[in-house]
Amino acid sequence: MKNIIKAILKITIISQLSFLSIGALASQTSDKIKIDIISDVVCPWCAIGYKRLSLAIDELGIKDKVEIQWHPFELNPNMPREGQNANKYLMNKLGLNKDALIKKRESVTTLGEKSGFKFNYFEEMKKVNTLNAHILLDYAKEFNKQTQLKVRLQEAYFGEKKDISNRNVLAKEVEKVGLNVGEAMARLDSKEAIKSIKDQEKYWRDQGASAIPIMIFNNNVVRAGANKVYEYKQLLTKLLLKN
Repeated sequence: MKNIIKAILKITIISQLSFLSIGALASQTSDKIKIDIISDVVCPWCAIGYKRLSLAIDELGIKDKVEIQWHPFELNPNMPREGQNANKYLMNKLGLNKDALIKKRESVTTLGEKSGFKFNYFEEMKKVNTLNAHILLDYAKEFNKQTQLKVRLQEAYFGEKKDISNRNVLAKEVEKVGLNVGEAMARLDSKEAIKSIKDQEKYWRDQGASAIPIMIFNNNVVRAGANKVYEYKQLLTKLLLKN
């Protein structure tokens, strides 16, 4: 989007995303509510936020009136390919001891359960590099399977103890959502595909984005963080009346 306000968490109105595809721009002329979500696959609040948004959409019965597009944002862009132990990484980053980290995760797990998302933290869990996951999500967008793959990867990482930086794991998850495995995995070695993700991420960071998820409704209203289900329902209802 052009001239996006730097203080991303305080944004209420933004203009069109300059990097959106022609197909995405065309969809904005329809009567559907367009939702752009900036997030990372290994972000727990992103998983909770989307689950709450999804519940709001289901409760309103408006699945056919909503169009979602995901945008890449790596929380840990410099994470090595082999990843790091999640406990050690988070204790160091957040300045927590082991007991405090456990309590924090218990809180997140409870919130996830209330929203219908399963968190299954374990001692050997890794914080992983998610660049390849974002490349595949960009590929999935071409076949209208972006949300399916996003949810599948979130569930694989948080609930099924899978290393989603591992190419073999990614290939299996891609297959599960009905995408062409060979074509999708070849995209991971494409310099153009890698650059596209990096450019999109740089764009958001240049605007001041540092906390996710960020959800943009109809290129006009921005919500940061995991809002409550009723808050999403209120916003969606207002937008439906305007459409």
